[in-house]
Amino acid sequence: MSIIESFRSLFRKQAPLPPAPSSEELPAQPIKPKNERRKIERRDAIEGTRALIIDDSKTVVVTLRKILVSTGYTTMEAFDAESGIEIARAECPDVIFLDIVLPGMNGFAALRQLRRDPLTKDIPIIMMSSNEQATEQFFGDRIGADDFMKKPFAREEVFARLNKLVGEDSQLRRPESTNVANGSSV
Repeated sequence: MSIIESFRSLFRKQAPLPPAPSSEELPAQPIKPKNERRKIERRDAIEGTRALIIDDSKTVVVTLRKILVSTGYTTMEAFDAESGIEIARAECPDVIFLDIVLPGMNGFAALRQLRRDPLTKDIPIIMMSSNEQATEQFFGDRIGADDFMKKPFAREEVFARLNKLVGEDSQLRRPESTNVANGSSV
């Protein structure tokens, strides 16, 4: 095909496209309820449940805040352990998401301090890290966290961790085995 023929083919009339089907011709699609996309049922905490996110990554904080706020949680944020501990003592949140690798005091030291403080010792704490070795250290040390969540995490992962902590009354609480096993070992 010559260049001229190629150029002519660009300007030839093409067959018109068939008309789009009307809404009456389209098959009816059932509308799925919002909750049907969930793989497992979850018990949501009471709206207004307060979560403290302690992580030095703004991306993680914003992502976790967005996930939690979408289901009625109120969030507080801290970008280092020291300010996170201050907020926890002043506000007594219902749950804390605590990163392990933080500037200054690390998450394990913060966890120990939170567990020793009478104001914060009963708050459920979910540790977070992207470090595989931190997971092993967490399970080895057994210093009082209620769960562990690997980063990056999906929305389903966040709710799976929270679901373990939500009681029949929709209140967040530490599992009994964690309270007994770790209450005195901190």
